[in-house]
Amino acid sequence: MAGTFEARLNELGITLADAPAPAANYVPFVTVGDIVYVSGQISQNADGLITGKVGADMTTEDGAAAAKTCAIALLAQVKAACGGDLDRLVRVIKLTGFVNSNGDYTDQPKVINGASDFLVEALGDAGRHARSAVSAGALPLNVAVEIEGIFQIK
Repeated sequence: MAGTFEARLNELGITLADAPAPAANYVPFVTVGDIVYVSGQISQNADGLITGKVGADMTTEDGAAAAKTCAIALLAQVKAACGGDLDRLVRVIKLTGFVNSNGDYTDQPKVINGASDFLVEALGDAGRHARSAVSAGALPLNVAVEIEGIFQIK
């Protein structure tokens, strides 16, 4: 039987896939005590990588949708860190979002809202978090967004 958080994700039409494997010499998450540090998750969906510069190749709204995919991947990593039981998640502590954008683009916070809004919708108050949203001149594989996160678990 799915736990409370997974039941809410199901209501939203979201099924967490297996956590993506790292693409290089690092681990997808590190747990220290009751804190889980999740490596950056890149924007991708069932069709593949979501690429391009926000504000040039895609709209802010497209960037926000890409950020949501990063949040879903973050939750998949947290679920893996919790041994498959997402209800061990206590709260999202902090997100750091990187937006592939040019120097004159200034709506990075609106892009990362795609992740923040989704986490609050899916997790309620446990999804509220501190956050940074910064521009990146380029991201790996030309992805539109990359987000890393810090989470508290029990």
